[in-house]
Amino acid sequence: MSSRALRRLKGKQRGQEALDLGDLVPDEGPEPEEQAADVEEEEEELAEAVLQHAKSSIRKAKKNKKNLSNIYELICDAENEAEKATTDEDTVKPEEQNGDESKEKSDSRETEKRDAQPETGAAKSGDKASKKKKKKNKKKNTTGDKQEVAGDDIDALLETIEQSNGLTLQSEGCGGSDNRPVLYVEHRNLNPETELKRYFGARAVLGDQRPRQRQRQFHRSTWMTIPKDTWPRFSRPGISMTLLESRDGLQYFTFEHSRDYQQIQFKFLDSVESMDPNNIVALLQMNPYHIDSLLQLSDVCRMQEDQEMARDLIERALYSFECAFHPVCSLTSGTSRLDYLRPENRAFYLAVYKHMMFLERRGCPRTALEYCRLILSLDPDSDPLCMLLLIDFLSLRSREYNFLLRLYQDWEVHRNLSQLPNFAFSVALSHFHLSQEDQTESEERERLKHKADLLLQNALIMFPGVLMPLLELCTVQPDAAVSSHDFFGPRSQLGQSPALAELVSLYVGRTHTLWREGGVLLWLEECVREVLRRVDTKDPLVEDCQNKRKQRYQSAPLNIHRHVILSEIKEATSTLPLEVTTQSVMGFDPLPPLDSVASYTRPERQSVGASNESTLSLFFRSLLPNFNLQGEPMPQDDLEVAQAGRELNQEVNRLMVAMRDMLANIQFQEPPREDNPDRDEGEWD
Repeated sequence: MSSRALRRLKGKQRGQEALDLGDLVPDEGPEPEEQAADVEEEEEELAEAVLQHAKSSIRKAKKNKKNLSNIYELICDAENEAEKATTDEDTVKPEEQNGDESKEKSDSRETEKRDAQPETGAAKSGDKASKKKKKKNKKKNTTGDKQEVAGDDIDALLETIEQSNGLTLQSEGCGGSDNRPVLYVEHRNLNPETELKRYFGARAVLGDQRPRQRQRQFHRSTWMTIPKDTWPRFSRPGISMTLLESRDGLQYFTFEHSRDYQQIQFKFLDSVESMDPNNIVALLQMNPYHIDSLLQLSDVCRMQEDQEMARDLIERALYSFECAFHPVCSLTSGTSRLDYLRPENRAFYLAVYKHMMFLERRGCPRTALEYCRLILSLDPDSDPLCMLLLIDFLSLRSREYNFLLRLYQDWEVHRNLSQLPNFAFSVALSHFHLSQEDQTESEERERLKHKADLLLQNALIMFPGVLMPLLELCTVQPDAAVSSHDFFGPRSQLGQSPALAELVSLYVGRTHTLWREGGVLLWLEECVREVLRRVDTKDPLVEDCQNKRKQRYQSAPLNIHRHVILSEIKEATSTLPLEVTTQSVMGFDPLPPLDSVASYTRPERQSVGASNESTLSLFFRSLLPNFNLQGEPMPQDDLEVAQAGRELNQEVNRLMVAMRDMLANIQFQEPPREDNPDRDEGEWD
């Protein structure tokens, strides 16, 4: 580290000190050599202090090795100091130049006065100057060596920190770094304005307004949402986050509800059971940051085509959650875990998911991909919202092909991603898009194209039921040789198990827009012809994939059903099994896990008057005295009766669904049209 950098650290700059008249006269006042010696001694002491500070910082970083943010701050601070020192050495400021010029003038005046002195005085002063000059050179060499050693030690120690922790600072690219975890989340990519500025520029996004500043009433800065002036004044609603345990480098957290918040939650459940959204609105007026009320009312606004209000309510819920975060909880490191089995944590999953879908509809797929990675990092093993069925679509939309391929390579061994239709086709599509990029070399382009062909052919052989629905949604008329072939004909769709049909319908309904491009359709046509040739020549892979389809996909797990319900894709929701469609699904907690871990239970409700029950509930209660729409706990004497009437209750649930459809259709009084009404239902909006 240079002397100029050390002066920078100390807060001094050369040429800022005022000149003294004593400096111009020999033997009066401090001489320049003595001043230089004093400065060099101070620099030597400062160099040792900097070295000790670096060593203490390294020891502190090793002690907090699991806290990645502290390590990043340490490396960033040290590198910023080094860059600042290098910049100061290369750039000489005007005041430093003036200081050098004044020093040269003073040296020339001293030389003239020494020449004018008597010979004895000149000799005497010369001897004195020579002694001091030797002393100065000796100290200068010693100080320079120590400074060089100190600088080398600091650089070496910083490099040791980076290697010991396996962290390397990379450029802030959208694709991330290969040294980072595959589910690494960047804070800046959680803000949709970052993506919009990249597309349209900062002036188009922000206009001529000044950068927004946080209002004083919002006491905490957040990453996921920006508080708005139109929101009610924030007061803690009674939600807090607790660290349960730290194990294997992971921190397990959970949200907790205070006693007052639990009472509000009970009132919210009563409002939902009343089937009147006005009760939820009244509850929100009294408690403007109640999470489940915000989620449920957001769904109501979205059904009424009020997208702006629906999105605003979700952002308010996220802000309430983020203000309750534990100080150790990190959204970006990928080491924080939230158990979906706890009802308090499910609301955070759903709030982030709904916010992600709003961002995707607004045209911010890169930001939505970042939130998708965030949800997946909270519980990558269980994946309660089945984000693996969505992450490939967002990666393709945001053109993050390398990320998708890296995720596929890292997780294929232990998660069998190739057995999911979405990954089988999306990975092939990623290779194809990479082969079409201009910056790709010719040899690499041919390799990627060949691999894309092979992957797509294998995907079509494994999932032949994807082709015909995909071409239908792309408004492409298939060739007669393809549509009449047994492999891609109606038999391929009828022979699918319900679970596989659900996955295929979900993928086709979500990603068919990505296959409408002209080049992609031509590539698909080539691969389909090659697949038919392999089927006719009895390729062993065809029979092997057929056996796999029969053995696997017997039943879909609950998280896939939950994902289909949240996706609201009509092609997929129509394939849900009857046991899912016949049960009531609440927007604030769709299909709760069967083994939920409840920290508190709802007290038994007293007898409810007839005025608080809905008309539909009174109707079924008049038919069946034991009917319970709200799911109230039944007395012990009625358990045997409920067990015996389980089949009857299922029939009642089916009747309820039919009556809801009938009541919904009663609202439309339009006369029948002459054209076919089913034609509009098959078109894609």
